[in-house]
Amino acid sequence: MSWNQSSFTSPQVADVRDERVGAFLSRVYGWMFAGLLVTAVTAFAVAASPALIEALILNRLVFWALIIAQLGLVIYLSARVEKVSPATAAGLFILYSALTGVTSSIILLIYTGASITSTFIITAGMFGATAVFGTVTKRSLAGVGQFMFMGLIGLILASIVGIFWQNSALQFVISVVGVLVFTGLTAWDAQRLKQMALALPDGQVGAYAVVGALSLYLDFINLFFFLLRFTGSRRD
Repeated sequence: MSWNQSSFTSPQVADVRDERVGAFLSRVYGWMFAGLLVTAVTAFAVAASPALIEALILNRLVFWALIIAQLGLVIYLSARVEKVSPATAAGLFILYSALTGVTSSIILLIYTGASITSTFIITAGMFGATAVFGTVTKRSLAGVGQFMFMGLIGLILASIVGIFWQNSALQFVISVVGVLVFTGLTAWDAQRLKQMALALPDGQVGAYAVVGALSLYLDFINLFFFLLRFTGSRRD
């Protein structure tokens, strides 16, 4: 009787693999939650300052400069992940999370606290279930990821059009597509990070864990914003 070595994994090898994946994902989700905490604290701090809110609302140049800075940080981290140190990656991620908190603070003035809280709970439930599915499923989600990425490009283009053309039907479609796209991306990113844990050399785990946290953070925060359009109650 002969064993097919490609399909057989010893218990010892499986244990080492599972331990490696678990350690990497723990760091990824730890950084993700830290980023969300920084965003929440920053958003509440800015919303509590009338001077800062006035500067954001009245000075659109400042607001768009912050948006561009956020985009630049995402591109830089994603492109330089192999070269930046874990400490630098962590610092840039925290900075990005804080900037997101600044630009997101306005929603605290638009929507009621109760609706924001309930939407956050719904988002956490959807995100958690989808991330678990992406992690444990044996089915490859590469095709799903490619499809959702194309959907993301279409979503960005539609959102740009929506800035200049305020149409309620278009905004509804954008919200629906946004929820679907970031739900799918969450599952794909979760599976991709599991695979990444097994492929990374030990010396690069730190920076990649931070960039992995950034991808999941973006999935979560965007899913939250799009869901808020459906479940959020505006202040009077």
